[in-house]
Amino acid sequence: MSVLMTFRAVGDPDELERRSAANPEGMLALIDSAKSHGLISHRFYGSPDGDIMVLDEWGSEQGFHAFFAENPQIRQMMAEVGVSAPPEVKFWRKLDTHDEV
Repeated sequence: MSVLMTFRAVGDPDELERRSAANPEGMLALIDSAKSHGLISHRFYGSPDGDIMVLDEWGSEQGFHAFFAENPQIRQMMAEVGVSAPPEVKFWRKLDTHDEV
């Protein structure tokens, strides 16, 4: 069964958008690498007070760890948008609560 992964860090969401727009080829290369490790879906989100969150679905937790270890440019990109502390990364499993919409 797949897992959801949340990746939360304090940084500048607007700068992340600017840098991503300036280098779409680099972003697509990262997505291709992630897909090769089992990425199913991926989204970035930003809050007005400077939180950046990634919400991904992965085939496995191990797939994310392998992708992240293989792509040190992610850490560099995060530093360039003001992330100075390690991100909070959590993995979530779907609960069977009988109220899915």
